[in-house]
Amino acid sequence: MTAWRWLERVLWILGIACLGWAGATWAEASRFQRQQSRVLEEQSIALHVASAPDRDTTDPSAPIGRLDIPRLGVSVVVMPGDDDVTLSKAVGHLPDTPLPWTGGNTALAGHRDTFFRPLERVKPGDEIYLDTARGRFQYRVSRTVVVEPEELWVLDSSMNPTLTLITCYPFKYVGPAPKRFVVLADRV
Repeated sequence: MTAWRWLERVLWILGIACLGWAGATWAEASRFQRQQSRVLEEQSIALHVASAPDRDTTDPSAPIGRLDIPRLGVSVVVMPGDDDVTLSKAVGHLPDTPLPWTGGNTALAGHRDTFFRPLERVKPGDEIYLDTARGRFQYRVSRTVVVEPEELWVLDSSMNPTLTLITCYPFKYVGPAPKRFVVLADRV
C-alpha cells in the first residue's frame, strides 16, 4: 500500500473522530440545557410559594436564569462562572460583576462557536430578556464594540443597571480569537 493510501485513511479517521467529538459536545450541552431549564422552572415555582431565594445562600452551582434574545433566536441558561467547563454548556456570569437584581453592570460571557454565534447579527434596539427566580429583567441593546482582550473598561461598574455580553471575535476565526465582541445593553 502506498503512503498516499495510508495518509488518506488516517485523514478519514481523524475527520470521523472530530465529527464524533463535536457531536458528543453538542449532545452534552443540549442535555445540560434541558436539565438546568428544569431547575429554573423549579426555582420559579418555589418563588411563588415563598420569598425569592437569596443567591448568597443557595447552591452556587444552580442556574442564575435564562437569557433570551428573541430576534436572534437565542435562548440559553446562564450559570455562575466563566471557566471553560461552564462556557461549553451554558452562558456564564462573570463572578466579579453584580447579579441583575442588585443593579450595576452585569456581565455574561459565551463562546462564539456555540450559544453566542448569533450575536454577529445583533443590532442596537434589540430586546434582551434575563429571566431569573427574582424576576424578569428587560434590556435594550445600545451598541456593540470590538475590543482587545485586555480592555476591561467594558466591565466597569455602572450607576444604572446594564447588561454586557462578551464573546470572542472575529466570529469565523479558527483558533483562539484575538479580540472580543461586546454587546452593551441598558435596562428598560
